Amino acid sequence: MLGPVILAASRSDKMRRFVSAAPGTKQVVARFIAGETVDDVVPIVRELSDRGLEVTLDVVGEDITRVEQSYAARDAYLELVGRLKELGLGERAEMSVKLSMFGQSLENGHELALANVRPVVAAAAEIGTTVTLDAEDHTTLDSMFAIHEELRKDFPQTGCVIQAYLFRTEDDARRLAENGSRVRIVKGAYKEPASVAIQDKAEIDKAYVRIMKILMDGEGYPMIGSHDPRLIAVGQELARRAGRKLDEYEFQMLYGIRSEEQHRLAAEGHRMRVYTAYGTDWYGYFMRRLAEKPANLLFFVRSILTKG
Repeated sequence: MLGPVILAASRSDKMRRFVSAAPGTKQVVARFIAGETVDDVVPIVRELSDRGLEVTLDVVGEDITRVEQSYAARDAYLELVGRLKELGLGERAEMSVKLSMFGQSLENGHELALANVRPVVAAAAEIGTTVTLDAEDHTTLDSMFAIHEELRKDFPQTGCVIQAYLFRTEDDARRLAENGSRVRIVKGAYKEPASVAIQDKAEIDKAYVRIMKILMDGEGYPMIGSHDPRLIAVGQELARRAGRKLDEYEFQMLYGIRSEEQHRLAAEGHRMRVYTAYGTDWYGYFMRRLAEKPANLLFFVRSILTKG
């Protein structure tokens, strides 16, 4: 099982230095990371939008250790909102944030993260878009859901993410579906113990389907985050059975993965949103993409051997 090993490596400074220095890294990272700056990512947002795709933008870099870094993260997102406003892309591009990047793991982290993310959510609302709070490891979720609930008092369109492999998630999904939340469901990309998370892939898929049904039958707005053709097909069928119109749910996929399928779904009239990450602190995000799919790791290894 390479996935858990890679996820463990995502927290290793020694492995970070090795991967960053490897000759083939830049080529592979470019497949998943849209660029390092706002200027890099803006043309990509415009291109995807012109092709009928919507976007959620993630400024990578959740592993912070100082309060000043949390302020820098807030300012990076505010800069992004400003550029989207200039381009008139607010209605096509939302933002995804990791609260750890906003200081959640620091002293008084819950209050700090809420104070930092609120102006970003408010700025997003002013240009006609919104923010989704990404799920991280299970120890952060109670804080994330509390911040989500607080933000929705003033900005009800604020979304959140749930992870199918956690035992708690079906209960979380029922609560969120009842209160009309925007909810992205993903399988889960963090190394979690067997005490809190399903370990078998087939059982995770079954949980994913159960949770999709809860969301589709509920009052909220489901966002199906998956590249799995089977789960996408099941999602379409569950939406049909629930009587949902095509604009009452959406699919989401990562930038650089299954692009043809993204365009196919958009051409069929589905709302298709591309999760597009950018920034200089890409290591943690990149390693999770390798862990999710062995083919990504093989591609990386071949690139290193070819360039070495």
